[in-house]
Amino acid sequence: MYLKQLSLINFKNYEEFEAQFSEKINCFVGNNGMGKTNLLDAIHYLSFCKSFFNSIDSHNIKHNEAFFVLQGWFNKLDDEVEVYCGLKRNQKKIFKKNKKEYERLSEHIGQFPLVMISPSDADLINESSEVRRRFLDGIIAQYDKLYLDKLIHYNHILKQRNALLKHFYETRSFDSESLDIWDEQLIAYGQIVLEIRVHFLKQFIPLFSSYYHFISDSKEKVALHYQNSLGENNFKTALANALPRDRAVGYTTVGPHKDDLEFTITNFSLKKFASQGQQKSYLLALKLAQFEFIKEQKNTKPLLLLDDIYDKLDEQRFTKLLDLVSGENFGQVFITDTHPERIQILLNKKQIEAKIFLVEDGKRKLL
Repeated sequence: MYLKQLSLINFKNYEEFEAQFSEKINCFVGNNGMGKTNLLDAIHYLSFCKSFFNSIDSHNIKHNEAFFVLQGWFNKLDDEVEVYCGLKRNQKKIFKKNKKEYERLSEHIGQFPLVMISPSDADLINESSEVRRRFLDGIIAQYDKLYLDKLIHYNHILKQRNALLKHFYETRSFDSESLDIWDEQLIAYGQIVLEIRVHFLKQFIPLFSSYYHFISDSKEKVALHYQNSLGENNFKTALANALPRDRAVGYTTVGPHKDDLEFTITNFSLKKFASQGQQKSYLLALKLAQFEFIKEQKNTKPLLLLDDIYDKLDEQRFTKLLDLVSGENFGQVFITDTHPERIQILLNKKQIEAKIFLVEDGKRKLL
């Protein structure tokens, strides 16, 4: 699977953009602020029905314009597939495959698998548990439709339960029968979400560990630990135990929506004790393991998007990464870089054929 052609209208800083791509390596080069990353984000949109960087769709419409349109033409199993996304201000987003509109956007997720490696990956270490859960959910949702469906239902029921708890708090009232209705459904969906996450991590962690040792040339022991907010209890017991606290704060304080991933190196916190180089290697290993896992599950090579990676890695790590992704185990790759000469020299040195696009203020030319 690969992206043959991309077309943009009024997307971010682009009035218009169109390009055809190599099946293997494609580079967007140019100064900061010219729109290189926006092209990667457009490709991400076509895979996930949303931006990697901005969750508010209307913020991705070019300033002072009324709409945006994204179109991509993919080669998938030797068939051409057109993906279309259109959004007008204050209207519903339209998403189509081969001119047929989806009833639910979730039907599209996983059809064109993709992995994005970006400087913002540091948020996985530095930000809240929500970022790490989103990372976890984003991997599983690309290959497991059951998981995505149960997760969507879980979040819907959670919203209803929280609304009821807030009502109890504000009115100083309580109705256990009303709460039981939501508890029963929350437990049913939450238990499936939890079981699938735990099963996934058992398979994922060895891949991650292997990639870390490859990237870092180190024998340091790295690990991922799933932190379950239920503790040793089942979900029903945990909800019952947490009820006084839930009523006091007006929302649900235990469940898969409160779980976390703990990152460690040599049994110590990655955030507190790892060097910058160790953290970068850890994050890169996470994303490469994500690629490998999805490839195995989907039996296809995901698109790989590398945003401004050279400036975030030392030359040794970047060269090693370039060697890796240009090999047979990887498919189509998109790279952004601020130095056209640098990327050309590296590609020529490694005898890697690539298409290189110079991006200047929302316009491009092929080098």
